[in-house]
Amino acid sequence: MTSLEPERVEPTPRRIRVRLGDRTVAESDRTLLLIRYGPDGLPTYFVPRDDVRPDALVDESPGRDGGSTWTVRAGRTRAPAAAWTHPHPKLAGYVTFSWRQVEWYEEDERVVVHALDPYKRVDTRRSSRRVEIRVGGETVARSVRPLLLFETSLPTRYYLPFTDVRTEYLEPSDTVTQCPYKGLARYWSVRAGGLVVPDAVWSYPDPIPENPKIRDLACFFTEWVDLLLDGVLQPRTVSPWSDGSAEEIDQAAWR
Repeated sequence: MTSLEPERVEPTPRRIRVRLGDRTVAESDRTLLLIRYGPDGLPTYFVPRDDVRPDALVDESPGRDGGSTWTVRAGRTRAPAAAWTHPHPKLAGYVTFSWRQVEWYEEDERVVVHALDPYKRVDTRRSSRRVEIRVGGETVARSVRPLLLFETSLPTRYYLPFTDVRTEYLEPSDTVTQCPYKGLARYWSVRAGGLVVPDAVWSYPDPIPENPKIRDLACFFTEWVDLLLDGVLQPRTVSPWSDGSAEEIDQAAWR
């Protein structure tokens, strides 16, 4: 998508199911994919109203842009304001659901956080580049065997073996985030050089099968710490995380 095309709507060949509790509330092979990035959310699916269980949407109320919002019901389980419409003309007669309150499935596999963008790639490459991470002038990691992760439209990430990280500078965090392309991440803060950088490091202890090489490696937010690449100090990374925490970005994505 270009800056002139902030949103794109297109059909998907995948069968999409939506579940609340132990019941399927929507199932369709006529789903539309809304591809978007920004404050209004991330990619998501829209299901024809005819493919939603007749008793699943209750308590209709006004939504944004003149649309509607519903509570989703499955037996005695209710998810308030968990379904809504979108003003895009191609989405008339379609409804989407909250990624936090219900479960989404592509075919028979669950997808979390947001729909997968067919135009997005996540590639990993082993490298011998010299990577050094500094916080408050202290070197907290140094490696000549990084794994570089290239993700469409996002900055390059440098995943390092924990044996190349000075773990005495790391403090465990309670933060946990999810990524549909990588899996569930756990975090550490860094305390070094008189500074504390919250949630500056993450790792995937059990990544999804499509990205096995990142398992149990450490990656630093180069938005918040200093990166030297082959001895050259790099400018601070500019990304959606530059002005917000990992947890805040993750919460926004879950709508």
